[in-house]
Amino acid sequence: MFPSVLPAARLPDAKQIPVLRWGIVGPGWIADHFANALRHHTDQQLVAISSRSRDKAQAFADKWSIAYACAGIDELLARDDVDAVYIATPHNHHFPDGLRVIEAGKHLLIEKPLALNAGQAQQLKQAAAERNLLCMEAMWCNFSPKYDVIRQLLHDGVLGELHTLIADHGEFFTPDHRIFNADLAGGPMLDLGSYLVGFSVFVAGGAPDSIVAKGQAASGGVNGQTSMLFTHPQGMHSVLHTTLFSNTPGTALIAGRDATLVLDGQFYAPGNFRLRSSDGRHTLFWEEPSNRYVQLCHEINHFAWCIGQNLTDSPVHSLNSAITTLAAMDEVRKQIGVIFNEEQQP
Repeated sequence: MFPSVLPAARLPDAKQIPVLRWGIVGPGWIADHFANALRHHTDQQLVAISSRSRDKAQAFADKWSIAYACAGIDELLARDDVDAVYIATPHNHHFPDGLRVIEAGKHLLIEKPLALNAGQAQQLKQAAAERNLLCMEAMWCNFSPKYDVIRQLLHDGVLGELHTLIADHGEFFTPDHRIFNADLAGGPMLDLGSYLVGFSVFVAGGAPDSIVAKGQAASGGVNGQTSMLFTHPQGMHSVLHTTLFSNTPGTALIAGRDATLVLDGQFYAPGNFRLRSSDGRHTLFWEEPSNRYVQLCHEINHFAWCIGQNLTDSPVHSLNSAITTLAAMDEVRKQIGVIFNEEQQP
């Protein structure tokens, strides 16, 4: 039955969120957004920042009033006043940096993607489990209020049997951008594409049972554009497209027997969606400010809440879900012929 109102987003009780002492590894642009969200939109503490360049670490520390600027990850991990570490280094550093954090006995939040491939991600999961530590992928959209409302609509079966998911994410990048750098695991799949594949896994509730992918190369020895068709065990088709060559609408659509949900672009970011019944008689709207990376606060609070609940895996975005997404991307890359430098056989 079509609902009269949308469900309310469920957020953790502030009283159940312990205050953690955070360190950040890698003072880049996403770390800057993370620090802003943590400082101004949570009660968490940011105590240390590390970079291979002490000058860069100090500049970041000065900007965000962080007490300790560390020259390298080991100096940060040696600190007893750091409870949790956020990894914001380039993609190909996520796995080795994450392992070092776990080995140091710290709880770990890794910027998406969790690793370069599913095999690396599985190793992180095992290492964290052996030490009884929380390891979580910072797929920030999954922790947002908008995604929680969608999660409830899917769980309640409001859309009916799902038939079609269509999602797109294309952005224009100049040739000097790191996304064109093969030495940094460049190309769209670990950046833009991870939102697409992750959304498909989120909606379908698991892995696709078949994948067909076609790619187009870009300069620098990386993939520049990929189109994907996933089929799912329940019969849904996911039609996904990503490109580095052009700006595209970035919208998404989930079509079921009883209703269709359309997300404005960029579908994974804060913004609006509409739910319309298949007979066209009823429409509900979700509207929110496009306050973008301020909503990183939700993944930060959820992570701290998990620590407070003594959880070693997120009930909202589990490691298995992240691994499933990476496994699907592994198959896509296999079909389009993309092998990262770190995966090359000696």
